[in-house]
Amino acid sequence: ADCRYTCHQECRSLIQLDCRRPGQCQSQLSPESTLRVPPCSQNVTQTVEEENPEPPTVQEIKQKIEKYNAKVTNCLLMKLNDDGTYTGFIKVHLKLRRPVTVPAGIRPQSIYDALKEVNLAEMTDKRTSFYLPLDAIKQLHISSTTTVSEVIQGLLRKFMVVDNPQKFALFKEMRKDGQVLFQKLPLTEYPLYLRLLAGPDTDVLSFVLKENETGEVEWDAFSIPELQNFLMILDKEEKDKIQQVHKKYERFKQRLQQSLKEARGKPG
Repeated sequence: ADCRYTCHQECRSLIQLDCRRPGQCQSQLSPESTLRVPPCSQNVTQTVEEENPEPPTVQEIKQKIEKYNAKVTNCLLMKLNDDGTYTGFIKVHLKLRRPVTVPAGIRPQSIYDALKEVNLAEMTDKRTSFYLPLDAIKQLHISSTTTVSEVIQGLLRKFMVVDNPQKFALFKEMRKDGQVLFQKLPLTEYPLYLRLLAGPDTDVLSFVLKENETGEVEWDAFSIPELQNFLMILDKEEKDKIQQVHKKYERFKQRLQQSLKEARGKPG
């Protein structure tokens, strides 16, 4: 309040200021010494949790659902139940940079398995790792009582991922003033309510599953086969990168030699 010190939201917890004596900071810090936030990039992550407003009444929910359904251009409508809860659909983009662990040699889950809640991952102890398709989209039918934690667990079951759910986090992606903002959602948040408030337009709000970046990678959370697979994948990526660099400079060398050949005998 005195020195108008400004920092990035992700750095807020790291800042320590001695503000016990009001006015002291104002006399010692000039506007030039204040840490200003640089112009925001197109990809900003927000970690500040918003205050939860008062829960809406059933009548307010009904009005919001009617307004929401009026904007829906497909059949993915929300439905209000007699007990005041409601159901609907959300789409989750999977943007995972690291491989996931799945059972080896297991057939894809069938509708029968889903109805009977058969866990195919428990049928074998063999594991393998692979990369999920970049920016794959999964549609989920959930309830207003479904939490972020349950959404993450449901996504992992659908893809038969046996990794610890704590390795993943659900983010909401928003676009504002030409910027793309990511905010990590708490595990107790209700994604369908956020969808209801934002409307059906995914350009306004969308959900993204990403790795739970908590700082340093907790390698103890991975098994020995997982770590060995990571080493194999990293070794392959390193070789591919080296090959790309070699090809890049080989093409540059060829163009340079061609330019020198064409320039021979010409004045200047």
